[in-house]
Amino acid sequence: MASAGHRRRGLTALGVSAALALVLAACAETESPDDAAGGDAGTDGGGSSEAIAVGTTDVITSLDPAGSYDNGSFAVQNQVFPFIMNTPYGSPDVEPDIAESAEFTSPTEYTVTLKEGLTFANGNELTASDVKFSFDRQLAIADGNGPSSLLYNLDSTEAVDDLTVVFHLKSENDQIFPQILSSPAGPIVDEDVFAADALTPADEIVEGNAFAGQYTITDYTENELIAYEAFEDYQGVLGPAETANVTAQYFADETSLKLAVQEGDVDVAFRSLSPTDLEDLRGDDNVVVHDGPGGEIRYIVFNFNTQPFGATTEEADEDKALAVRQAAAHLLDRDALSEEIYAGTFTPLYSYVPEGLTGAVEPLKDLYGDGDGGPDAEQAAQVLADAGVETPVALSLQYSPDHYGASSDEEYALIESQLEADGIFDVTLQSTLWDTYSTERREDLYPAYQLGWFPDYSDADNYLTPFFLTENFLGNHFSDPAVDELILEQATTEDEAERTALIEEIQTTVAEQLSTLPYLQGAQVAVSGTDIDGVTLDASFKFRYAPLTRG
Repeated sequence: MASAGHRRRGLTALGVSAALALVLAACAETESPDDAAGGDAGTDGGGSSEAIAVGTTDVITSLDPAGSYDNGSFAVQNQVFPFIMNTPYGSPDVEPDIAESAEFTSPTEYTVTLKEGLTFANGNELTASDVKFSFDRQLAIADGNGPSSLLYNLDSTEAVDDLTVVFHLKSENDQIFPQILSSPAGPIVDEDVFAADALTPADEIVEGNAFAGQYTITDYTENELIAYEAFEDYQGVLGPAETANVTAQYFADETSLKLAVQEGDVDVAFRSLSPTDLEDLRGDDNVVVHDGPGGEIRYIVFNFNTQPFGATTEEADEDKALAVRQAAAHLLDRDALSEEIYAGTFTPLYSYVPEGLTGAVEPLKDLYGDGDGGPDAEQAAQVLADAGVETPVALSLQYSPDHYGASSDEEYALIESQLEADGIFDVTLQSTLWDTYSTERREDLYPAYQLGWFPDYSDADNYLTPFFLTENFLGNHFSDPAVDELILEQATTEDEAERTALIEEIQTTVAEQLSTLPYLQGAQVAVSGTDIDGVTLDASFKFRYAPLTRG
């Protein structure tokens, strides 16, 4: 797992509609003692007793924080697990959550003091021992689909006493570590319920009531339905939940989700709706479309072992492999993908750090295509000819038709046609459902493939470290010691201008090597009924159920 002295860092619909009605009815009958108080922010928790239903097409990989590193799983974990640090509503910056204080007490020691009287919903005390346990098990399990790579700079975690935790870091002055504590690697779990060295099944977590976030889970059928109940003893920075009961229903496709919110079967739809559906819903007076800042990006990953002329192929040639990646970069037409497939809900992306974050530059626009963002088939043909690569180049390109929305079919059909322009590539396009795809992509089965990224925290580092450090989250065999050094340096540089310059240099360096090829940046969009308030889409990029209320 370790390399060069650091760790890698990464980020179905119900069969019977009556099932949802039964759960909603059950939730509506379960009132907290504070329901009569009205549920304004700052009350003792669990305001309205009328349940709110949220719909999504996202997929859950694992309820255990050590076994997932995807948006669908983290969306659940955000509701039910506590964090040392968290992002308050409306802010991208982290603050202590269940911690009373958190600060560097030396260049390599980050000391946390927990609030007194913390408990899990099952009655177990939440102490420094649970915090140490949570981070120790992340590193011990190091699941291939998990977020342990984010903890690359964590040397050890020490429980000094019941309320004091010291994180011992490998590199000094880690500017990112407080954000890491709010990321998918940061949920605090109950050491009496979770296994220390293996993933814990969801049914054991739910049965153990091992939650201490704004909500607990009272009913859980993975990727079908989850029933949440407000946890009255949550003491974090976000405050108590406004609504006592929330249900989340999982839909197999975007069309079903659109109809559900349009007809009032769910109160809020979040991730994902097609551009066509969103355009239609914007004209519907019975719903409200909410737009927020987006950190989501779409990109193609090249496997440096199995791509054409990759290291383990019969015709292995590093220069030719690079020429293949460069040719693909010359051919992508981002404007066409943005407008024809996503009606502008995704915009062209010419870099690794999305527009709006400090340090974002656009080296891909300068280095590839026509120099102004458009494609250039002549440049693509020339770079291959210069490297001695015959055309058309056979390229196997994989995508997931379910994980990133139904538009992925059209998106990758258009990418296929762009790459095959002027006979430069001969693309074999294949699709695989996400539950298989997420495993096979790490087994060197896909020479080039689709991925999306949802940020763990709102800093440029989160678009660099997970992808380009040796032993990266992608597992695509990219490794450059010079890039490693730059990434580690920016993460520990206190001067803002110096750090920004390093972030810009990293983007230019990796743009020349093209281990990934970013092409689109998306916004956050949610749709709600007109009677729903509290839909919060902010630069934390976390969708939380607790602010939702029925007006």
